[in-house]
Amino acid sequence: MATSDELMSLAPIEFSGVEDENLKQEIIKTLMLVNDPEIHIDIVNLGLVYEVDMDKENNAHVKMTLTAIGCPLAGSIMAQVQQALVQMSEINQATVDLVWDPPWDTNRVSRFAAMALGIR
Repeated sequence: MATSDELMSLAPIEFSGVEDENLKQEIIKTLMLVNDPEIHIDIVNLGLVYEVDMDKENNAHVKMTLTAIGCPLAGSIMAQVQQALVQMSEINQATVDLVWDPPWDTNRVSRFAAMALGIR
């Protein structure tokens, strides 16, 4: 799978409230630990994470999507994202919002995920 450095340009995640580039990299690496349980590829390489906002109290808010509306594992994936992020010493709490706009499509996947899925 793609490294966090490569992902900053391949499937960029919008960050707000996070100025430290090292912290951005750590957040990406942490989110890469969360796999879509049906596809077995992490949510970053799949291009499911759109945005990470951090407030002044170091609470993270993630906007992400899923590959399909009505995914029966949505709650599980959201909980895994929250659990992964709060294990970081820099983050106090984490919340996750599922968004459907813009809709996910295969153009968001990294080249590594595309090769694994056989779509490019």
